[in-house]
Amino acid sequence: MSTVLFLPADTGAVSVGADDVAAAIEACSISQALDVRIVRTGSRGAYWLEPLLEVATPAGRIGFANLSAGDVPALFAAGVPTGAHPSCLGLVDALPWLRQQQRLTFARAGIIDPLSLSDYRDTGGLAGLERARALAPQAIIHEVVASGLRGRGGAAFPAGLKWQTVHDTPAAVRYVVCNADEGDSGTFADRLLIEADPMQLIEGMAIAARAVGAAQGFIYLRSEYPLAARTLDRALHVAREAGVLGDGFDIAVRLGGGAYICGEETALLESLEGRRGVVRAKPPLPAREGLFGQPTVINNVLTFAAVTEVLARGGAAYAGHGVDRSRGTMPFQLAGNVTRGGLVEVPFGITVRALVEGFGGGCASGRPMKAVQVGGPLGAYLPESQWDAPLAYESMAAIGAMLGHGGVVVFDDTADMGEQAQFAMEFCAHESCGKCTPCRIGSTRGAEVIGRLRRGESVAASRALLDDLCETMELGSLCALGGLTPMPVRSVLRYFGHELVPAMPAPLGEEVPA
Repeated sequence: MSTVLFLPADTGAVSVGADDVAAAIEACSISQALDVRIVRTGSRGAYWLEPLLEVATPAGRIGFANLSAGDVPALFAAGVPTGAHPSCLGLVDALPWLRQQQRLTFARAGIIDPLSLSDYRDTGGLAGLERARALAPQAIIHEVVASGLRGRGGAAFPAGLKWQTVHDTPAAVRYVVCNADEGDSGTFADRLLIEADPMQLIEGMAIAARAVGAAQGFIYLRSEYPLAARTLDRALHVAREAGVLGDGFDIAVRLGGGAYICGEETALLESLEGRRGVVRAKPPLPAREGLFGQPTVINNVLTFAAVTEVLARGGAAYAGHGVDRSRGTMPFQLAGNVTRGGLVEVPFGITVRALVEGFGGGCASGRPMKAVQVGGPLGAYLPESQWDAPLAYESMAAIGAMLGHGGVVVFDDTADMGEQAQFAMEFCAHESCGKCTPCRIGSTRGAEVIGRLRRGESVAASRALLDDLCETMELGSLCALGGLTPMPVRSVLRYFGHELVPAMPAPLGEEVPA
């Protein structure tokens, strides 16, 4: 019987040479007449170990990390490598980094062939859809409500409430739209799930369609993910052939045009309809008047994927994980200057410190950590005094921060936080759709004012103007891009103000750390 080798073929692993490693293994197997079969999986999310080769043994899969094509001949010199090889990590499932996670959404990532429906079914896939097809639409929604599932795309709106609104709105046509325009710096969970377990997204969207009575779904995928697009196309073909997309429901993939603003749901809808991606004024909400003016469920990849677990095991079981109103698990994405970068899925409530030090291992540079940005480019920069805060929606909001899409970016003590504050405003100015004045003009003026502060020009007046600009953007912007850009700026003012302007006076009621 052939020995099965598992090697990721997702974007992250391929970018560090996984395809070259696969080609080298094929060459070795031919030259040595080895009886092996290579299964190209998605990554387990342990990107600090990629390319990670796993070899099936009776005891489980053993791993060989950080391989290059040049390592392969020596590794296979005595035949298929075994646990006796000095470079062996041992059993991959026994690695503390993986064992200490609680994977619900990413349980199959790195385990199965992404395009094998039998692999998917054998590991629990389709159980949620099969149960949903035996339930009335309202009963499906009740399960989602009971789970406490909130949108994993940033706004954290209760998924069940959104589905209920679409269900209850009279209409002859309804749509299900997946927001896969993953644009936040430091985030990659949507892409990883699509490339490692695309059937889970398809199943989740089929469940949503059953719940609200939709006949058509769309996946709006960022154009910078060509491998994910190919994987989705092939997975959809497999799903159609197998009847997974039955009940008159189908899904089409549409590629975005590279605009960050199209991650905002109404700008996404404008783009899907063939227009420039510009934010719509709300109301009406997309749940009532969305795509082509019809009631539309819009959730992101992680939300639809979580729905499969909710329906398979029940809403109450899913709600058993997490804290307060943050229920279930969250796939956090560790990036930046971090030793063990990758995807960590754990229940809500883990502290920032436990995540970045325990799982992340501190800074890759070996220098002390200075700041951790949680929630993407619009998230707050948190100093060490805030690293014991739990990662949950309520606790983050209490300290002026947010979870967003779960991106966590680490900075060491050489980072210039004044430069980071200016970057936040410049990012908003560059990515603004231009529709509303507070975002379009406020961010441009904000970048100029921060530049003056960093040069020490008119400090008192510039500081007062920056406060006014932040308040105007927060309260007056049409969407979260302009409304949340003040968050990273204010966090720098609050915790790292001395780096923005030496001897700058502290904000009212705050002390600038020494």
